[in-house]
Amino acid sequence: MAEVVLLDFWASPFGIRLRIALAEKGIKYERREEDLSNWNKSALLLQMNPVHKKVPVLIHNGKPVCESLIELQYVDEVWHGHGTAPLLPSDPYQKAIARFWADFADKKIIELEVKLWRTKGAEQARARKEFIEILKLLEGELGDRTFFGGENLGYLDIALVSYYCWFYAYEKCAGFSVEAECPKLTAWAKRCMQKESVAKSIPDQQKVYQFVLYLKKVFGVE
Repeated sequence: MAEVVLLDFWASPFGIRLRIALAEKGIKYERREEDLSNWNKSALLLQMNPVHKKVPVLIHNGKPVCESLIELQYVDEVWHGHGTAPLLPSDPYQKAIARFWADFADKKIIELEVKLWRTKGAEQARARKEFIEILKLLEGELGDRTFFGGENLGYLDIALVSYYCWFYAYEKCAGFSVEAECPKLTAWAKRCMQKESVAKSIPDQQKVYQFVLYLKKVFGVE
């Protein structure tokens, strides 16, 4: 086994985070794709993450680190001197703010994303409204900054941009436009995509949409 191994799934926004962070730090690693389209989990995944049994799992010198936001912090601390800048701010307050918004986004977006493609009618409309409200809150936090991390791509940028490849699927399924509702947030996402570490880590939006259509069939959503 390589020194650094990432157990991953191509469409996972949480795995995308680790791909971006490792690329930003210039860390070479072995990526192992899990067959989660068919709900097949490898013995290694079950061994390395026996509690949640989920990707991503970052294995460093044979030791697993789980949960993507924790893994991002681990990458930043272990390889602190690598890359152009630290992922997390040095100021304790700014660090706490970045962690707050990343945690907030995960709790809210994960709760709503399935409703955007798996429900219809009033339930989907409520999910769409709340999803847009969350994006507007994040847009307000961004303000006029280039990135959430200031002039450099940082922890919160990586945590949030990992969802970007799913936006097209959400829009198609729930009938709205992120760019029309949140133009500044969309412009930020496009700036992130200009970074090689991001562009090479994020799958094509059409491919993700086709995966969502596959999920709709699997779950019997017409």
